[in-house]
Amino acid sequence: MYREIKGDHFPPEIRITFGDQTLVYRKRTWKIEVEPGVIEERGLRYGENPDQEAALYELVNGNLVLGECEYIQPGWGLVSSLREEDMLQFGKHPSKTNLTDVDNALNILRYLSKKPCCVIVKHNNPCGVAYGESIAEAFVRAFRADRIAAFGGALALNRPVDKACAEAISEQYFEVVAAPEYEEGAVEILKKRKNLRIIRIRRIDRLEEYWGVPVVEFKSLIDGGLIVQQSQINRVRGPEDLKPAVAKKPDGTEVRCRREPTEREIRDMLFGWAVEMGVTSNSVLFVKDECTVAIGTGEQDRVGVTEIAIFKAYTKYADLLCYDRYGIPYKQLELEIRKGQRPESQKIEIDEETRAARAGLPGSVMVSDAFFPFRDAVDVAIREGISAIIQPGGSLRDWESIEACNEAEPPVAMVFTGQRVFKH
Repeated sequence: MYREIKGDHFPPEIRITFGDQTLVYRKRTWKIEVEPGVIEERGLRYGENPDQEAALYELVNGNLVLGECEYIQPGWGLVSSLREEDMLQFGKHPSKTNLTDVDNALNILRYLSKKPCCVIVKHNNPCGVAYGESIAEAFVRAFRADRIAAFGGALALNRPVDKACAEAISEQYFEVVAAPEYEEGAVEILKKRKNLRIIRIRRIDRLEEYWGVPVVEFKSLIDGGLIVQQSQINRVRGPEDLKPAVAKKPDGTEVRCRREPTEREIRDMLFGWAVEMGVTSNSVLFVKDECTVAIGTGEQDRVGVTEIAIFKAYTKYADLLCYDRYGIPYKQLELEIRKGQRPESQKIEIDEETRAARAGLPGSVMVSDAFFPFRDAVDVAIREGISAIIQPGGSLRDWESIEACNEAEPPVAMVFTGQRVFKH
């Protein structure tokens, strides 16, 4: 059922009127070889699930201004503007999730344009994000941050793909790769993966221009109603936008974080906050040396998502040790031990190394998309050796979290952003 291309009955054009202003959207279709020698014009493969019709629309006319806010204009298309010549290999015909994964990767990349960067997304959440000295190094770091979740994901890069990067990508299984351009020979290497969708998005090199430009977001209700909102804009552009962590106790006593973050921690804070813009709330993530260590997404409670992120860090660390050492996933190692095919000492050794390293968490920065209602999540992370925290602030109990940082040995730095990041 996942191989079938589902037709859709959506109209070729949609018009949305805001008062006396009208936006015009045109359905995006492509001429696709559905079987050898048979070319048909098709839109999306299907929606989030194979039994859901879906269509992709590009904004082609209209300029929306509401109050003092001017929204994105036609001609700025990225994913919605893909032409046949940009689909360098169709692979399996793209579905809604393939393109929304790429879109969310671009949503993060627009805040990370200063260096070569790779964002790997799975089901609309990033699983690995990293800077690198080269685009190949950025990919390898992002992949190794969570090679388990990266399987079958979509990745976007903000620099042209060279042969070294293409070779590294082709060794793994991905659904989609998107980049501003591909150097000579890179596409041929990537085409070794027949089902890989290879996409060129020409404006990726100009993504920073999208930083402060909002779009209108629609949320459909089950009764057919709509909630309309302006998209969120990242207000944290540099160190000058970080605020000291200061709060007052109920008796009026001021509590201030004793330690200021180092330059390295500030870089990781800014990097992590950019990644946080693309993570489903209620979330917590850990970043170290401008690379994600673990990403906890969309949980109901803050201490719970912190514990899940830590659990994921340990899981990924052990798996990577196992893969580097034995060439197999950690779960396969466990299976082969149960079958008597490997000595249990191999697992014990990996587990001990993972615990000793605390999964690479010591020295990392904790990033939270919303304030901490209690200090419990902060205490949990401090026990794993984090060195700094960035969070919006604004809780009535901020003083508790600040005290937790001050009581830590060594003390932990904390800063506020004054901005919550809620993404559903």
